[in-house]
Amino acid sequence: MANAETDQSVYYVPHSGWYPVVLALGLMLTVTGLASWLNDTKAGEPHTWTQSIIGFAMVAFVLYCWFAKVIAENQQGLANEQLKRSYVWGMGWFIFSEVMFFAAFFGALFYTRSIAVAWLGGDGAKGLTGDYLWPEFDATWPVMTNPDANAFPGPGQNMQAPSVSSWYAYLPFWNTAILLFSSVTIHWAHSAIKANNRKKLIGWLGLTVLLGIIFVGLQIEEYVIAYTQMGLTLDSGIYGSTFFLLTGFHGFHVTLGTIILIVQLYRAIKGHFNAKDCFGFEAASWYWHFVDVVWVGLFIFVYVL
Repeated sequence: MANAETDQSVYYVPHSGWYPVVLALGLMLTVTGLASWLNDTKAGEPHTWTQSIIGFAMVAFVLYCWFAKVIAENQQGLANEQLKRSYVWGMGWFIFSEVMFFAAFFGALFYTRSIAVAWLGGDGAKGLTGDYLWPEFDATWPVMTNPDANAFPGPGQNMQAPSVSSWYAYLPFWNTAILLFSSVTIHWAHSAIKANNRKKLIGWLGLTVLLGIIFVGLQIEEYVIAYTQMGLTLDSGIYGSTFFLLTGFHGFHVTLGTIILIVQLYRAIKGHFNAKDCFGFEAASWYWHFVDVVWVGLFIFVYVL
């Protein structure tokens, strides 16, 4: 009888392990720790990050061990064709869940801009007028004035027409150009794998990683300028909330994608990929193209329109 680990017609079933249990425990500690921090912050009580740090460390450790084991199994030839197809479907469904994740936030932005603000301005069957609103309300997007400007001051400036400095005015454009070019460089890296050219693979993949780091750095600089010079914060009303929600989660995904690409770069240097076996790299490139597409949507609907 053929061994299930080498027979390509039998699904490879890994040995039982501790990874899922510890990962679930780490995620629980991380999320509940963050929830406690939010509640204590709102109540004005002191809070420690110990629980969240321990949970995050557990998650990071398990993911490192788990992915290292999957990579080792693949290098040993244990991943048959059926298992590889499951990897493809798994990554595909993961990216689909991410599409739905951002679709919810884009939907919130659309609802706020096109429906809620119009209703507050008196338009439509559900329009609110008269004594329900403050007299100086301006039903245009972005909403720059809050009802209680003393307690919740609105943003001093919006992102569509920044005038803080000529350099900053083009920062979102440069970030867009950087991410779009990084999609090209990672495609060239993929082509280098197919051509079995490891030198070009390492070069183009390394450049992609560098572009990702530059993007994150410019995003941080944008946040610093928004807080210190533009008066645009998370507390500056619905405009600030939607802006930081969308760009913040996207920045997190770019950071995660950059870390994934660094791992792929390390594997490329070690000689792990070839033209017939490179799904780890391909999955990373799919994810990177996804965050690029999301940013194009953000650039259009948050910064331009």
